[in-house]
Amino acid sequence: MQIRVILAITLWLSLGMLKTAHGELRHYVASLEQSQWRLSDNTPISCKLEHDIPSYGKAIFASSAGKEHQLNFSLDMWVKPDEVTDAKLISLAPAWRPGISAKPITKLTYQKYFSGEVPKKAAWSMLNELERGMQPTFYYADWYNRADKVAVGLSAVNFKRKYADFKSCLANLLPYSFEDIAFTVLTYEFGGAELTRYSKAQIAKVQEYLSYDPDVELVLVDAYTDSYGGRSINDKVSQERAKSVKNLFVSAGIPQERIHTMGHGERRHVASNGTIDERSRNRRVVIRLSKPL
Repeated sequence: MQIRVILAITLWLSLGMLKTAHGELRHYVASLEQSQWRLSDNTPISCKLEHDIPSYGKAIFASSAGKEHQLNFSLDMWVKPDEVTDAKLISLAPAWRPGISAKPITKLTYQKYFSGEVPKKAAWSMLNELERGMQPTFYYADWYNRADKVAVGLSAVNFKRKYADFKSCLANLLPYSFEDIAFTVLTYEFGGAELTRYSKAQIAKVQEYLSYDPDVELVLVDAYTDSYGGRSINDKVSQERAKSVKNLFVSAGIPQERIHTMGHGERRHVASNGTIDERSRNRRVVIRLSKPL
């Protein structure tokens, strides 16, 4: 049954638009002249490969920095679904490659008023099929007239070179995300402004991420000390620690007006000061990053 459905779809698509007693098939796909792929994001925190589908919308493959690099695909439609709609995703040969069999990739459900999304495994399958010169095609019933069918294809023309650039971008993504460093606690060695070894590695991550992400609008730096020493001295020490962290961020190219610092001295302890380990937890700088909602 599934093979017959694929064969029927292939025949309909080869005709471009088929009018029948039951409705018509509208087929959207870029022509040879129209087909263009572009790398719209190419940084260590974001990779995005886009393809315009004339009169329909845009296809977007995207990934971002993180411990596990996810691949996301969305079919950004000019007119979003007006109701929940089932769809099939099939790999078809373009018209100039007759005789090559079609194969199913996955089944989907379009949510009302949202762009069509594809799971990670199926998104990789789409890229593999495009690399083979095939045409991943979405097929579904028109939500305004269920008798009419819609087919939306991604053209493989001009794909390979930009795909190579996209894979290179993926290989250079940072192994941590905004969420991983948006709340970071740094701790200090006893008696001075020297960060612990672990904290030096943590602040290097924050510094690197900030140098690539212009969307971080606010960096809050709050510094604290333990209760060893006089209160006025501890206030000054915490202010100096906050200032030194700010200077690191400014040196990474972060505008200083986006960085707000505060030294709290020995106030707001997170542990008692009875032991060396407890005091080390109080000698800290808390970094909080925020982006627009």
